[in-house]
Amino acid sequence: MPLPTAQQCSSVTRTCAASMILFFSFSANGEDWPLWRGPSGNGIADSNAQPPTLWSDSQNVVWKSAIPGRGHSSPIVNANQIFITTADVEKQTQSVICYLADSGKKAWSTVVHSGNLSTTIHKKNTHASPTIACDGKNIFAYFLNSDAVFLTKIDFNGKILWQKNLGNYQSTFPFGFAPSPTIFNSMIIVAAESKTGFLAALDPNTGKTIWRIDRKKSSYSTPVVANIDGQPQILLSGNKAVTAFHPSDGHLLWKSPARWQVSCGTLVWSDRLVFASGGFPTAQTLCVRGDGSAEVLWQNNVKCYEQSMLYYQGYLYGISDQGIGYCWKADTGQQQWKSRLEGPVSSSPILANGNIYYTSERGTTFVFRANPSQFELIAKNKLGISTFATPAFVNNRIISRVAFDNAKTRQEYLFCLGN
Repeated sequence: MPLPTAQQCSSVTRTCAASMILFFSFSANGEDWPLWRGPSGNGIADSNAQPPTLWSDSQNVVWKSAIPGRGHSSPIVNANQIFITTADVEKQTQSVICYLADSGKKAWSTVVHSGNLSTTIHKKNTHASPTIACDGKNIFAYFLNSDAVFLTKIDFNGKILWQKNLGNYQSTFPFGFAPSPTIFNSMIIVAAESKTGFLAALDPNTGKTIWRIDRKKSSYSTPVVANIDGQPQILLSGNKAVTAFHPSDGHLLWKSPARWQVSCGTLVWSDRLVFASGGFPTAQTLCVRGDGSAEVLWQNNVKCYEQSMLYYQGYLYGISDQGIGYCWKADTGQQQWKSRLEGPVSSSPILANGNIYYTSERGTTFVFRANPSQFELIAKNKLGISTFATPAFVNNRIISRVAFDNAKTRQEYLFCLGN
């Protein structure tokens, strides 16, 4: 299926020309981390960032703040505000909390839902796993509650501006909910893949649906907007396929088959290629042409299931479920190296200052060079007993969500790490 030209893109709702300039101009200064996996959704920090490579609970800690409840959502940052979601099963609440980035002081906490938390959820999942999205003016929180998915708009003072019930959520598997919202131009894009699932775009001002397509599948991946072959594409995996849609109206651009039915990681891309990995029930990592041909260029049997991968300068980096790091040549799939790190894995890798930061569920962060010639370990850091959330990288600091076990009581903290 050929891609439309720039002239054929909708001039009423969106224009390709605008989309190709910069998705998030307000975060171009490197001081913001507005979305899951950063400003462009590809897991790469600002080019000027020089975050620490060494830390512990007492070394290079700028501040730490306790997080009530539990969640796997990543922190996002807008100027001096850090936003994160959490859920308290005993109190039956799902909330958004704001911390001040310079001090870690809690600025406010807003209960978004009270009661009706799902009783069916995977033991490793939480009721606050989707990451918030920020458009530089407000934030958008995405929760599963009352067996339905809700998108809620909240201002920077914690006031709820609107809340939309986007429909029932009936998952084929008892895993819970995971996908995060993303932002493209003047749209909030959300997915909820289940027996009654969908992919949709909403107006951030009113919450009105701009377009919506059925995705009656069962998967947990976050959609991401990429500029591939000169065209904006919404990339989404799941239900034995890697798929691309046009942001203007959600129409299908191309679809390529995959072995796995369920995926959790977010797709990554180069200027012309798309990379995906899934693991249930069959493990597979593959590379697909993003030019509309949907041709599979290469594939292997590596399983990067919950965690996303990372593309950088012609090479693809991934951490398998067993905690083995890989580097492949992006266009051929040729393995450059592999090295045993540590598993299991839920957090996704981030690249900053030429280094890749990968954290295992046990709270160990490996820092290694983005070097296709050989595996080059820079540092190995231990913080807390578990980490599921992917950290945010702003300026020269790392904002990380970490859990500790204090006298058999699990307590989450938000850490700000810096030299």
